[in-house]
Amino acid sequence: MSELKTPKDVLNLIQQEKIQIVDLRFMDFPGLWQHFSVPPREIEEDTFEKGLGFDGSSIRGWQAINESDMLVKPIPSTAFIDPFMQARTLVMICNICDPITGEDYSRDPRHVAQKANNYVKTLGIADTVYFGPEAEFFIFDDIRFDQNEHEGYYHIDSVEGRWNSGRIENPNLGYKPRYKEGYFPVPPTDSQQDLRSEMVLNLEKVGILVEAQHHEVATGGQAEIDMRFAPLVEMADDLLKYKYIVKNTARQHNKTVTFMPKPLFNDNGSGMHVHMSLWKASKNLFAGDGYAGMSEMAMHAIGGILKHAPALLAFTNPTTNSYKRLVPGFEAPVNLAYSRRNRSAAIRVPMYSTSPKAKRFEFRCPDPSCNPYLAFSAMLMAAVDGIQNKINPGDPLDKNIYDLPPEEAAKVPQTPGSLRTALQALEANHAFLLKGDVFTSDVIETWIDYKLKNEVQALALRPHPWEFAMYYDI
Repeated sequence: MSELKTPKDVLNLIQQEKIQIVDLRFMDFPGLWQHFSVPPREIEEDTFEKGLGFDGSSIRGWQAINESDMLVKPIPSTAFIDPFMQARTLVMICNICDPITGEDYSRDPRHVAQKANNYVKTLGIADTVYFGPEAEFFIFDDIRFDQNEHEGYYHIDSVEGRWNSGRIENPNLGYKPRYKEGYFPVPPTDSQQDLRSEMVLNLEKVGILVEAQHHEVATGGQAEIDMRFAPLVEMADDLLKYKYIVKNTARQHNKTVTFMPKPLFNDNGSGMHVHMSLWKASKNLFAGDGYAGMSEMAMHAIGGILKHAPALLAFTNPTTNSYKRLVPGFEAPVNLAYSRRNRSAAIRVPMYSTSPKAKRFEFRCPDPSCNPYLAFSAMLMAAVDGIQNKINPGDPLDKNIYDLPPEEAAKVPQTPGSLRTALQALEANHAFLLKGDVFTSDVIETWIDYKLKNEVQALALRPHPWEFAMYYDI
């Protein structure tokens, strides 16, 4: 509903669509959407300026209980009608503010993304930053997990799972995609075409443009739906809508979706390759006459991403499970190099089109467990640091890095092997994130502290089912 610009537009829509409930949503610090709802009469024109109160102490990583009062301020342009709720429901994404100072809350991830976007404009480098994430996910039929005094387990099932090739299904019709062969046979082997198409139609209903949908590599119902690229903050908003639509569409069919990076052992995990480009005055600044048709600015941006990648991964791959996917020798891009067309490198320059408008690079390490506001902002700040300091990315590695001789492969830097290592890299290298007050020291410290205390240390004391229970609902 991009035509919505002002509070009056929203109030008119509430009347026209006979809205019964207004749902107010915002992102918590780790990366899950939160909400509360009010009757439409509670939304007035000054609500968008004055906000509505809620308890910030109950949100992970936010306020202490003695400072709990916070405000949500709805953003008119984010409004959409929820396709799933029985009552006619209008959803709006909100910014978070302090009720005493009236200032935007520094730990609000959306505020961080807005600051990153404004910082690039202030520098005069670009006026638009486009992001295009490709989020993968699994569609399962049954998921059980528990961790208690006498047992710890997780159990996943899918009618598509290769492990069910011998199960009595009265009748079992076969058509189970073999491990690593789900990309992408036609139905009936691909049993989820109709479901993914319904997801696409629901996404389009809420204003998200979709470019493609398909089965992904893994058995057991792995999928991908690709959205059209959009500016940074809008894209982060859209990724939250995307997860919401995909999960709730599946639930209507008694199925469950997870964006957990590595739910299945020994088959492909779910990544989120992120495409990025900088534009100014409607011109793509990454297009040029250099390597792979890229500009010098694009090369420096790549240099910044590669230099800061270990620290970036604390935001782009923020769960312990993320590093079950980022394992050398398997499918994920752990090699910190760049190359055209080459999916074994951490940064790929797509070569589908020679058009200057299509020039971009793809950072292949991230996964969809991330908080998109923080992940995209961190990527942008690394790229900007590369541009400002003219960081040379070195020579491209136009080879299958997976097949390099051991002595050659050892020379290629790799991603951190654990969340703890990535957090240590962030602690040692985050000055580039503090520029322009985009990420504050408080945000960095709180992120590291929250992850270490609540996740990494707890994982060290518990077996794998704890991890599954912690991250399944991502």
